[in-house]
Amino acid sequence: MLNNETIKNHAFLDCMYQDSYFPTFLVHKCKNVLLSLCSEIELSQPKSIDELYVLTHYFTNEINSLQEEFESNESEIETGARDCLGLDFEFIAKSYGFENADVEELIATRDW
Repeated sequence: MLNNETIKNHAFLDCMYQDSYFPTFLVHKCKNVLLSLCSEIELSQPKSIDELYVLTHYFTNEINSLQEEFESNESEIETGARDCLGLDFEFIAKSYGFENADVEELIATRDW
């Protein structure tokens, strides 16, 4: 269970849920990855931006692993999804006190 009220009240990936191009069940999987990132941040409490980047890279790779599933469902993680995901990675970083996190670095390991 998450402790951060800002995170608990956020509508993750709303922009993807609103676009029928993205299968809802796959958006759920992406959302669950983001929520797992939040849980890991709360558990490990990264002390530096570099420690945060290690976590976000790991969870970015988890989203990378969903690409084939998107493609097999006539979708893909493309520009709209990339922007949506990037905004939520940035939101997460800021919600946990990493105001200076660089969104491009947060998702630097992305294949999308």
